[in-house]
Amino acid sequence: MRHIQIIVFALTFLGGMCYAQKNIMVMSYNVENFFYPETDSLNPDREFTPDGARHWTRARFYHKAEQIARVIAIAQHPDIVCLNEIEDEHCLKALCAKMPHYPYKFIHFDSPDKRGIDVAILFDSTLFQLRQTHNYRVPIPETSTRDILYAQLNNLHLIACHLPSQLGGAKASQFKRDSTKHLIAHIVDSILRIDSLAQIIVCGDMNMSPKEDLPPLRNMMLTMTKKGLGTHKYRNQWTCLDQFYVSDALNYYCSAEIFSAVWLQEEDRRFLGLKPKRTFNGFRYSRSGFSDHLPILLHIENIY
Repeated sequence: MRHIQIIVFALTFLGGMCYAQKNIMVMSYNVENFFYPETDSLNPDREFTPDGARHWTRARFYHKAEQIARVIAIAQHPDIVCLNEIEDEHCLKALCAKMPHYPYKFIHFDSPDKRGIDVAILFDSTLFQLRQTHNYRVPIPETSTRDILYAQLNNLHLIACHLPSQLGGAKASQFKRDSTKHLIAHIVDSILRIDSLAQIIVCGDMNMSPKEDLPPLRNMMLTMTKKGLGTHKYRNQWTCLDQFYVSDALNYYCSAEIFSAVWLQEEDRRFLGLKPKRTFNGFRYSRSGFSDHLPILLHIENIY
């Protein structure tokens, strides 16, 4: 009997260690056309090759990896990093190699996006165990867009996405984003049917301003819009295209911010103020650039 009590105590103690409360940080970042500089037979990315229109060399590619790694490092190495506009695993391996002392592993699936850009997730492998992952194909007729990437890290359900752009006009393309949001809602409902207290985060580039929640999830970026803040600037208008949504189980333990460090921005000579310091302005390359988006951060307290 005493042996059983000792075993039960040990298992309880170890279980407490595995599921001890912790504060974590999640980053979501559209890194703007992070392509590997070789022609992919499956995707029309010749523009981002040494002989292409943007003269995308290995030197520029590895410098881009350094720039992204610098942002992640100065943001204090978030425990989870969700990335938009990653071409393939070559990019993720190069990025992780720029952070050799930090234990990131990555999750990625090739999607049918016509430009060849995907969604990916980096996570701290010392904190999280990957329990399951899946990519969801978005059913939009005659359109190839990014897959939705799902991962369960410990008890945290993470859904990373990059909704279709407003190419062709915001109203004309709205049905594409609505279809993607409908699929996200279906994934969320499936999780909540199994566990009504599930810890869920949806994040990524929504390609629209945060005007509403995604029931039953709360949009953490609504207050940013009310304050006139944003992650992307078009002409003179800042818009918070990059967003976090959280379930009720996380709602009261979260806070969100835009990582708007001055060194990520530059003077906007045409429309005044500042704008993101991007890698390309048109076809003009900027070695000091990072992305045309600013990253966003989600702080979660006392997560199990």
